[in-house]
Amino acid sequence: MKNRHCLFFSIGFLLCLTAGQAQSTARTRPINIIFILADDHRYDAMGFMNKIKGLQTPGMDRMAREGAHLANAFVSTALCSPSRASILTGQYAHTHTVVDNEAALPANLTFFPQYLQKSGYQTAFLGKWHMGNTDDKPQPGFDHWVSFQGQGVYYNPTFNINGQRVKQPEDSYTTDLLTDNAINWLNQRNKQKPFFVYLSHKGVHAEFKPARRHAGRYANLPIVCPPSMYLTATDSSKVYGEVTAPATTVNYKDIPQWVRRQRYSWHGVDYMYHGDIRFNDFYRNYLETLLAVDESIQRVLDWVKEQGLEQNTMVVYMGDNGFSFGEHGLIDKRHAYEESMRVPLLCWAPGFVKAGSVVQQIIMNIDIAPTFLEMAGIAKPANMQGSSFADLLCGKQIPWRDRVFYEYYWEASFPQTPTVFAIRTNQYKYIYNHGVWDINELYDLQKDPYEMNNLIRDTSLRKTGQQLKKELFQWLETTNGLQIPLKQPPGRIDHQFRNTY
Repeated sequence: MKNRHCLFFSIGFLLCLTAGQAQSTARTRPINIIFILADDHRYDAMGFMNKIKGLQTPGMDRMAREGAHLANAFVSTALCSPSRASILTGQYAHTHTVVDNEAALPANLTFFPQYLQKSGYQTAFLGKWHMGNTDDKPQPGFDHWVSFQGQGVYYNPTFNINGQRVKQPEDSYTTDLLTDNAINWLNQRNKQKPFFVYLSHKGVHAEFKPARRHAGRYANLPIVCPPSMYLTATDSSKVYGEVTAPATTVNYKDIPQWVRRQRYSWHGVDYMYHGDIRFNDFYRNYLETLLAVDESIQRVLDWVKEQGLEQNTMVVYMGDNGFSFGEHGLIDKRHAYEESMRVPLLCWAPGFVKAGSVVQQIIMNIDIAPTFLEMAGIAKPANMQGSSFADLLCGKQIPWRDRVFYEYYWEASFPQTPTVFAIRTNQYKYIYNHGVWDINELYDLQKDPYEMNNLIRDTSLRKTGQQLKKELFQWLETTNGLQIPLKQPPGRIDHQFRNTY
């Protein structure tokens, strides 16, 4: 029967030898898939990364310890809706055309859960959808649906449950509720069929509101500001009171003007959300809000173990994009700097992935759909632009990309960031700032991981930069990305021109 074909793989598909294992040892590919997506979670905000002293993420740490950490994971667009559409379609933003958080979904898109559903999977979506700003109606590919409009709220939400809006209990917390709903659905599922769960958290999107049990957990956590936070050595904005500035700061002349100006805007460290919150409080609230997301991960892993399903279940955790905390004077995503485009990506599958694995190859959000389809024994559709990284998870060396292509399209609602295209290799990053009279950027990531020294004028790297620019625009041309997808503009919500049209 068609709905059972995914229960049986060919011998060649079932066998996957992990690196360093004897050839007689085989690991089977998992059938059940649980995908946990967090919002605005930057790649290094995990305890085991040892970047933020005192940060506690036992769930994420467990996934890395017992599974695989995909250490070089990126999104093709660092913005909620475009990134989520890329995850679901396996396509770049200029292909699926979901280029902002406002416009409705195109009618011609097919999401990978639709293929799973047709192959006999039970499928459930729980959480933030956010494609079409107010649209929370059930979407194709999901048997069970729990969502909310737009960004949602952290407390006392109203959920759309299979087409009916249901107000949740007073003082309830969205991260907990979504996890409750996911586990309840899993407990009631048809145990004769494989399942796919997409658990999509609102956390940790700004403005951050931790669960009450976590509020104040990091009140005394020391905040170390990044060295690129201060644009010049004489910048008066260095005076933050409780913020400890680096002993020395770099006076780098070729930072783009749009970056300098954004420092004093809605998404800049000197005027965050129009001055309504202090930097250290902002950062600590973020980390406290992350605690409930980590607890959600722990609950899911524990449920899989309790059910005895760990040998044929894969749990994947990912962020939809990163987030800046002071780097280049910014507190947002959208741009093409590392803290925006890099994301956490963890895979826990004891029956398939060797514990403690680290995958160093470049993985992108467009690879999620092809990977899950391969795990289910479904061929990748021709229109998917990503690739399955299933073989990389079990230690196989296969031909793989060595660069990331990135795109972000200007939004009238947040006009400080221009349209940006970028290409990133393991050593260099070239950023093309489109539509503004400004300088482009070239960074040597190995020598300058904080992207503080723009090498665009360095004559010794001229050929390197020109070649990267050529490859960037060749990618756009060959993928039909040389035309910017325009959408019907929403009403103005940017501060200066709010309520105009």
